[in-house]
Amino acid sequence: MKTTDKVILGIDPGTVIMGYGLIHIQGNKMSMLNMGVIKLDKMQDHPTRLKKIFERTVEIIREYHPDEMAIEAPFFGKNVQSMLKLGRAQGVAIAAALSQNIPIVEYTPKKIKQSVTGNGNASKEQVCGMLENLLKTKLEGVPLDATDGLAAAVCHHFNSSGVSSSSKSYAGWASFLKENPGRKG
Repeated sequence: MKTTDKVILGIDPGTVIMGYGLIHIQGNKMSMLNMGVIKLDKMQDHPTRLKKIFERTVEIIREYHPDEMAIEAPFFGKNVQSMLKLGRAQGVAIAAALSQNIPIVEYTPKKIKQSVTGNGNASKEQVCGMLENLLKTKLEGVPLDATDGLAAAVCHHFNSSGVSSSSKSYAGWASFLKENPGRKG
């Protein structure tokens, strides 16, 4: 029987608030290491926010040494500009992980909710409530962006035994670019 001991970083990307959560898997036991948010609302220009996302993600990786990173994929919204900015934030977080040789897996919001609650249409509050039960910890008053990051990590843990059709995994920058040829420039 193989003993599992790994740390998973989950990211809920955003350009105003980015949530993150870290879980530790030891054998069959899952525990929360940390979670939080990166507040970017005080920064006026978008490039400065992206730089902060990159730097802070690298800091988190260097502090907690995750073995893998799970990130929420951007959802399709009505506002194209918001979608572009969110995609950039996600890309910068992915680049930060890849720069530290951390493999990443991308999950849709629906897949994360489904994995954590059993319902792909669950509310953020329902996801938070289920995380409390799964991790045996109180999350009252914790920003929902942080619990969304934590949910991405838990989703990845639940799905890491097999490849899901709604997730994409990249072992490095070269494999990411091969699967996303339009993102080279």
